[in-house]
Amino acid sequence: MLAFEAKIKINASAEAIWSVLTDVQKFPEWEPNVTRVEGEAGPGNKIVVHTKVSERAFPVTVSEFVPHSRMVWSSGMPLGLFRGARTFTLTPVDGGIEVKTREEFTGLLLPIFKGQIGDLQPTFTTFAEALKAKVESLP
Repeated sequence: MLAFEAKIKINASAEAIWSVLTDVQKFPEWEPNVTRVEGEAGPGNKIVVHTKVSERAFPVTVSEFVPHSRMVWSSGMPLGLFRGARTFTLTPVDGGIEVKTREEFTGLLLPIFKGQIGDLQPTFTTFAEALKAKVESLP
């Protein structure tokens, strides 16, 4: 398994954070690594994320959607040969909400793809900081 994760406390309600997290087409307005998102966040929906990290687009399915609490974007190859799952978790903490974003890559072909994935940790850190700045700047 290969995983990347970022956690940050945001001084806002879960509803405010969820509103920003699920308005995926507006990610490019505040998330510096995302250039375009197609689709809408919702149970079972397909989303295509375009980033500055790769020329390749990333098609995902919203495989879990628990409003104001948890959302999972997943993708992969048949037979579990390679799978990626990005999980967004919102947890109340000390007058705010801790947002954890974690992506796990698994599967028999992971050793082949691992070098192509590279170190995504800086993009996770940037995402967390940008999400905090966006949500805390809302009126």
